[in-house]
Amino acid sequence: MQELIHREAPSPNFNERKAPVSMVVLHYTGMRSAAEALERMCDPAAEVSAHYMIDEDGTVSRLVAEDKRAWHAGRSYWRGESDVNSASIGIELVNPGHEWGYRPFPEAQMESLLPLLGEIVRKHDIPRANVVGHSDVAPARKDDPGELFDWSRLARHRLALGRPEVKLGDPFPNEGAFYLALERFGYDISDGRAAVTAFQRRWRPERIDGEIDLEIGALLFALLLDRDRGKTR
Repeated sequence: MQELIHREAPSPNFNERKAPVSMVVLHYTGMRSAAEALERMCDPAAEVSAHYMIDEDGTVSRLVAEDKRAWHAGRSYWRGESDVNSASIGIELVNPGHEWGYRPFPEAQMESLLPLLGEIVRKHDIPRANVVGHSDVAPARKDDPGELFDWSRLARHRLALGRPEVKLGDPFPNEGAFYLALERFGYDISDGRAAVTAFQRRWRPERIDGEIDLEIGALLFALLLDRDRGKTR
């Protein structure tokens, strides 16, 4: 792991875990520069941090040791876990985000993410279904890492779930059934439209409108079927 870290930038913003690591949450920094993001995550007054930050040139900074609880997810939920900070490793990808000029994640950045994520997943035996975006665990509050993030690249390396191939059908008889299935898959559905939007951003980023349709129904059904068949480790 040490050879994957280019810089130590210790943050005081952490405390003790209350759960073993079982997931990784990917973020974008959403600030105008890497320096601004790093300064904020190391500022005690900000009370935010992450375990790692990856700059657009591929530089990996370690802010918080993995055995500590970094403060990156905020109010969040995934698959029954409401203390996501305690159960996760947080990785911030430098990107201005939707507020400051959202753009694709550069090759150098992705090339640094892959081995780092691979080592974390291996070390903690994290299932692919638990490598998620901030928008997945906090759909009512967050949009990151967003629709331009290359989840398919992670999936090709078996570091995240890939988008299933589906045939359009009508697997859910009504919207209520869809929401129950979405909750079963892992999402917080207390804000239904936000949960649908987050699902679309992750699984069908070419059209994000917050509306339930046959395609996202088919995608959700396929994802649940794969999980029930034990294909999502």
